[in-house]
Amino acid sequence: MSKVTVVGAGNVGATCANVLAVNEVANEIVLIDIKEGLAEGKAMDIMQTAQLMGFDSVVTGVTNDYSKTANSDVVVITSGLPRKPGMTREELIGVNSGIVKSVAQSILAHSPNAILIIVSNPMDPMAYLSLKTLGLPKNRVIGMGGALDSSRFKYFLSQALGCNANEVEGIVIGGHGDTTMIPLARLATYKGIPVSTLLTKEQLDKVVADTMVGGATLTKLLGTSAWMAPGAAASSVVESIIKNQGKMITCAAYLEGEYGMNDITIGVPVILGRNGIERIVELDLNEEEKAKLAASEAAVRKTNEILYTEGILTR
Repeated sequence: MSKVTVVGAGNVGATCANVLAVNEVANEIVLIDIKEGLAEGKAMDIMQTAQLMGFDSVVTGVTNDYSKTANSDVVVITSGLPRKPGMTREELIGVNSGIVKSVAQSILAHSPNAILIIVSNPMDPMAYLSLKTLGLPKNRVIGMGGALDSSRFKYFLSQALGCNANEVEGIVIGGHGDTTMIPLARLATYKGIPVSTLLTKEQLDKVVADTMVGGATLTKLLGTSAWMAPGAAASSVVESIIKNQGKMITCAAYLEGEYGMNDITIGVPVILGRNGIERIVELDLNEEEKAKLAASEAAVRKTNEILYTEGILTR
């Protein structure tokens, strides 16, 4: 028997719970939210598709009752506020750090062995904060961002190639942000063939650019943040853990010397299995890619520094 909790019943959280249920990733899925009735309604809506979709997973919704999340194997944390007009990054981090920390502590009180998947923004600092404040081993705190960014990269590659997205491989590393992510075009392939031999430099540059603003593009089109792909990306991370699939997925992981970095949580390829992050995969980057990763590292560290200057973390 496996149990997954999704904290936050908004668009991303509810979509994640739905994908988990439809794919029967876990026997039991708990959706929890602070807003009265929201999680219960979303859970009921999902369960009313069970006979239509043919799944046996059970989704339960609860309002702020963390006892119902007890003994969860994996917990996805999507809760937090989106950045509002006029809100500074410092203010967003200040608000969301309090929410994420409180949620994680409530979860661990009932599920001390749970693996945490952080989706809340800004994601890299929130994963870093969680690791620093909760005292968990680094394999049990995972930021979801790279899974989403890599999926978007593969989508844009498939569009440029005019092919099935399932036959494309592509990896995005670095921070989960428009200017910090690094789509590794050099390593992308279509059925094992380097895409650099199939697309012009201009085409490939456009794919990379489109990937980097993928979230912003959707926000402009939708009038709000995307939720289908983020929810599905979080579910894919959970599935590799629950089913011990050992898949290589880019996630924000805490580094201790890998890629020449220390004391930072940033997107790199990892192997995900029953213990969470089973190992970190170190790619052989060229000089240009190393320079981009160094710039991404600097940007993520600058944001992390806000956690210290605001007194959220202490050295």
